[in-house]
Amino acid sequence: MRDNWINLNGPWNFTFDFDQSGLEKGWHKNPVDFNQTIIVPFCPESKLSGVELTDKLIPGIWYHREVTIPDDWTNKRIFLHFGAVDYDCRAWINGELAGRHYGGGVSFEFEITPYLKKGANSIIVCAFDDVKSGMQPLGKQTPYLYDPNVWSTHYMRTTGIWQTVWLEARSNNYIQSVKIKPDVDNSRFILEPVFDKTEKGVIFQTTLLNEDNVVISAVSSELIHGIPVIVDVQNAKLWSPDNPYLYNFKFELIENNEVIDQVKSYAGLRKIHIEGNRLFLNNKPLYLRFVLDQGFYPDGLWTAPDDKELKADIERSMAVGFNGARLHQKIFEERFHYWADKLGYLTMGEFYDFGMQWENAQCIFNHEREWREIVLRDYNHPSIIAWTPFNETIAGAKKDMEIHRRAIVNIVDLTHALDQTRPVHSVSGFVQVCTDIYSDHNYHQDAELLKKNYAKLTPDSNWNQDYTAGAGLAVDYEGQPFWVAEYSGTFWDVEETIPEDPEKWGYGKGIRTEIDNKLKANRWVKTPIKPTVETIEDAIEQQTQVILSHPYISGFCFCQLTDVEGEVNGVYTYDRKLKFDGNRMKEIFMAPAAIMKSN
Repeated sequence: MRDNWINLNGPWNFTFDFDQSGLEKGWHKNPVDFNQTIIVPFCPESKLSGVELTDKLIPGIWYHREVTIPDDWTNKRIFLHFGAVDYDCRAWINGELAGRHYGGGVSFEFEITPYLKKGANSIIVCAFDDVKSGMQPLGKQTPYLYDPNVWSTHYMRTTGIWQTVWLEARSNNYIQSVKIKPDVDNSRFILEPVFDKTEKGVIFQTTLLNEDNVVISAVSSELIHGIPVIVDVQNAKLWSPDNPYLYNFKFELIENNEVIDQVKSYAGLRKIHIEGNRLFLNNKPLYLRFVLDQGFYPDGLWTAPDDKELKADIERSMAVGFNGARLHQKIFEERFHYWADKLGYLTMGEFYDFGMQWENAQCIFNHEREWREIVLRDYNHPSIIAWTPFNETIAGAKKDMEIHRRAIVNIVDLTHALDQTRPVHSVSGFVQVCTDIYSDHNYHQDAELLKKNYAKLTPDSNWNQDYTAGAGLAVDYEGQPFWVAEYSGTFWDVEETIPEDPEKWGYGKGIRTEIDNKLKANRWVKTPIKPTVETIEDAIEQQTQVILSHPYISGFCFCQLTDVEGEVNGVYTYDRKLKFDGNRMKEIFMAPAAIMKSN
């Protein structure tokens, strides 16, 4: 990041645009009707925004505030940054359109230099969010009027600005980006810089520093696009969960011996690769002990209350034995990835693809475009070890198998083109088309039935998902690394054991008995035995042991880290209180894995 920036979080004036007529009314030039206050970056559905409008869909929202540019930013180029805005965002500076961005989860920026003036400058932001269109991804946001009494795996929506907004000053020529590729086997980093302009006489200088900011080496090069810069690392320290060592970088543009642009960053020297049916981290076998993290918060919804809570969720996960997470149906904050890098917490970056109309070409294009932005934004984080562009694509496969196949193949090819250093876990669960890591979702509560599903799984078995809801649609397993990317999800409410109302749910709802071997959430009946926290822990241990004891399964992802609204199947409650014996949970999830014992 650069040193010259201004945080624009805090109170903004705003108004809703329920009939989407704000443009016709000229709101982009005159915010006279913006007579309410919202706390940015929290969405209007959240408590922390100070608004908490949850009983209406919000198709449009407008924001306004004024800002004065510092005197020492004179002759600089000024950029307006958004951490994320859901979904179609436009910004006007002093009545002039500065830019438009589509995409609800990824960061973006507009240059606003030409529109600025001395003194106070008006910033007006508009966001349109059509959750019923099918043209935009939603993740776990409900497209319906919210009713917490309805059994649902979808939760309250996030509309408009939901991540930090800030201004940044840059020089006339500046560093656009630097892709930092770790090369463990040759003990070096390979840099791919991109510049705003390529000018003769301007030097790109890279300084490598240790974690204490002591200079290790410096490399200089001309400003040439597409030519990598090699930074060798003597006596290299590798990044891993056991030792998340981070090197610091300083990137500079130097003209006539003067630094005209400087960006500070960091990177971890680590390698993730596949051999046969095994995953390797830094050339050592890796077992995934993951948890499903949906990134929802009681008061902020998609937005954490503060930076401390982003870090705390990772610490909570690690405290009960997980070494990483599937970041489920949400584009997580860059600060979350920062803390994952610092703490040695492995993750899979996932798109929020639920809500898409697979049969519509514009919808597929919207997915591809935003996914590209996500991979490029988060490329440098060592904690991200794989990409997951889709989750449970049964609806798309059933509507049109060929469109479904082509969409997934195209995204996998795009992801490989953008990033050759990480495997692509193309679809979590089903329906599998082509993938580097094969996964399954299995919520059988009966451990014996869970075991039966994987009894014939071997690297050369052509195992398939015929017992699942995607039966007959997926390609057979071909010997890739295999993991159970969702399992358990067992209901446990710390307040009541078997509630009759449908407001709270979870697989098994207590401990229930399956009446057939199909994976359908409505196929559970209550046992006459009243469950206790100990019986729930026993069930989780039995389910987890099935996966750990399998000689060809490379990991698991337990569902889930916290309860979310009415979905009551987390290790922690929605307000982050531990529901089980933490030491026992850690013993369960950290127990030895059979595949790690094999050569």
